[in-house]
Amino acid sequence: MIFFILGLSLFGGGLAFVLPKNGMRNGVLVCVALVHLLCMASFWIIPLPDVRGSFLALDQLGLLVLSVVSTLFFVVSIYAVGYFRGEANKSNRMLIGCLLCFLFSMTLVTVSQHLGLFWVAIEATTLASAPLINLQRARQGFEATWKYLMICSVGIALALLGTFFLAISAIGFKTLLLRDLLSHAVSFSVPWLKLSVIFSLVGYGTKMGLAPMHTWLPDAHSEAPSPISALLSGALLNCAFLGILRIGQVCNAAGQGSFFGSMLTLLGLISMGVAAVFISGQSDYKRMLAYSSVEHMGILAVGIGVGGMGLYGSFFHMVNHAFTKGMLFMTAGNLYQYYHTKRSRDVTGVLRTYPWTGGLLTVGFLAITGMPPFGTFLSEIQILSAAVDQRHYGVAFFYLLFLALIFVSMATIVLRMVQGIPRQACAPKKNRESILAVVPPLFLALIVLMLGLYVPPFLDGAFKEASQLLGS
Repeated sequence: MIFFILGLSLFGGGLAFVLPKNGMRNGVLVCVALVHLLCMASFWIIPLPDVRGSFLALDQLGLLVLSVVSTLFFVVSIYAVGYFRGEANKSNRMLIGCLLCFLFSMTLVTVSQHLGLFWVAIEATTLASAPLINLQRARQGFEATWKYLMICSVGIALALLGTFFLAISAIGFKTLLLRDLLSHAVSFSVPWLKLSVIFSLVGYGTKMGLAPMHTWLPDAHSEAPSPISALLSGALLNCAFLGILRIGQVCNAAGQGSFFGSMLTLLGLISMGVAAVFISGQSDYKRMLAYSSVEHMGILAVGIGVGGMGLYGSFFHMVNHAFTKGMLFMTAGNLYQYYHTKRSRDVTGVLRTYPWTGGLLTVGFLAITGMPPFGTFLSEIQILSAAVDQRHYGVAFFYLLFLALIFVSMATIVLRMVQGIPRQACAPKKNRESILAVVPPLFLALIVLMLGLYVPPFLDGAFKEASQLLGS
């Protein structure tokens, strides 16, 4: 089944490049996304096989990330059909082909059990997604794409060095299979292992968007079309997060979990602090959402770093953030198509003019800032409780401080957009909101709301099992 799900997306991407019509390529995109989603669902029903000695296999960590990737990709693929419908005179060959190759590379990340193959898959996500950022062929988009390629490539190169240092630390074992590394981790050279952790955290942290290596993220997420931004923030960042989790597994098995945790907690707090500074007074609402992604990657890092219940909270938050941010970027795409601007000050009275989009923007703001009854509230509280339980009182203080500052900053921007009287009179026909523009983000909003009220037993068990893989 793993080979089928990989081959499906790769074949679909190749097919999209040769099909002659936009409608046919749209059909391929949605069909591949649907079959991919059904295959992913089957992994929850059929027990996962033993991963021993296999290069391609799914454990609980990989399954969680794959589930987020597959679900979000399917929803975004439906939204993208409507979003790009106004560009019917342009070929969507590059868009659909690269999207499906992007899906293939992210799927490969989740099923890679060899850290060398994992690195190749992460690099493939960069190459597959870069053309998607500059689809509009604008000067700012070109700059964002170049920045994305350069900074992420340097980061991934550092991650490769980290992988080399990990191989050196595994004295006498000529393998980078995760199962073998975990089995022999207690005999690893500690200095080389710590050096590997530093380079890997910087490398994969760059791709994940952790500060201060985050500088590519605001430009790329702001300039990319909104469906692409939704995938970059909700899916791609989690793939890089999985790379950090793999290093964490090895560190815990080697008895160096405290070193790994302290490094990750520091990066997490720095990321939240940077986001708090740059969200304040932000004039571009898509850029605001991009810095919000930096914040939430910091929250994930803090949760893993403090350990205990924070591990469960971090995995829970990964799911909540992916769907919430996907919903918000799609809503931002609606705003851009309605108002033709990304300046928040030029967008007012959305609730009056476009009630569905205005409602989704309000709901998304409440969810992304961790307000009850959304799932983000529960996951953020769990991470805070873990910090207090582990007696990391300084971490808990700055965690709360940064969350409060970000809430105030985002409220100032978003509430001004949704309330008031529209500055520009819109023609009546523009007040009609397309079903394809409303239903996909609404579906994700309902998922996040449901997770705040009820966590399905299968998902709760997955979070617990994933936490055990990280040593808690």
